[in-house]
Amino acid sequence: MLSVLAVLAASVLFGTTGTSQALGPDGTTPLSIGAVRLVLGGTGLAAIAFVLARRHARSRPRPNPRTGVRPLTLMVLTGLCLTIYQPLFFLGTERNGVAVGTVVALGSAPILAGLLEWALTTRMPSATWIAATLLATAGVVLLGFGGETGSAGTDPIGLLGSVGAGASFAVIANAQRRLLDSGWDPFTVVGGMGASSAVLSALLLPFVDLSWLATPAGLAMALWLGFATISIAYVLFTWGLGGLTAATAATLTLGEPLTASILGIVVLGERLSTLAIVGLVVLAAGLALLAWGSRTARDPRPFALEA
Repeated sequence: MLSVLAVLAASVLFGTTGTSQALGPDGTTPLSIGAVRLVLGGTGLAAIAFVLARRHARSRPRPNPRTGVRPLTLMVLTGLCLTIYQPLFFLGTERNGVAVGTVVALGSAPILAGLLEWALTTRMPSATWIAATLLATAGVVLLGFGGETGSAGTDPIGLLGSVGAGASFAVIANAQRRLLDSGWDPFTVVGGMGASSAVLSALLLPFVDLSWLATPAGLAMALWLGFATISIAYVLFTWGLGGLTAATAATLTLGEPLTASILGIVVLGERLSTLAIVGLVVLAAGLALLAWGSRTARDPRPFALEA
């Protein structure tokens, strides 16, 4: 029960990301928000995760994983992709709204992760995965022609940003899977991602406008996005995954797009066109089918689909 609550709480925290950005002060940019979010959140995530990894190693001793250039490269790659994810995700929500931007990013991530794994392993996907992919793709296409009520459709640059965010997370999922299969502790893996993303994001700070950070609203947004939606959320998710089946975890992660959509409509007053609503429903059906299909033993364990 605690594992379920942990993953569900993490999914809800992830789902508040786009709304937090929208409620933030004027003068922000997707790049500046993303950089500050990871400097704070990545540092906090690394500090907590490495402590938990040491405790985990003492309580559940296991053979030492392989060390060397390859695992270090994979951990840095996850941090780089998480750094790239940030401005792309915020670009999508800024241009197309929180509901559409978040759902497209999260909906494309597991599909693209499966395609990448297929390309790397040449393992034929299941019929359920193919059906879910077709549904999710159809939903994204419908969203592309939809958008908010009264609009001419979804902004194509924002749509590309959301899909790009999903693609960057697909790389993270596959890289983390390889680290876990090599015997690395899950907390060490996410801690390495947090540390490398914080260092890479810190390099961007001199090149972005951070004047908004001096305002109360800007500071509150940065602290929430960093510590709540990165540090705490990833620790909860990683801890919760250890006590859940793949099917349960995959289903619980659907709480993230649900949270984002509800907040976008209720808090931000977003009003979607009929076509966009149909697209969201079709995309949600694809994600639900993907979660249901994860009950088969040959499917990989799910990874966090954060925003």
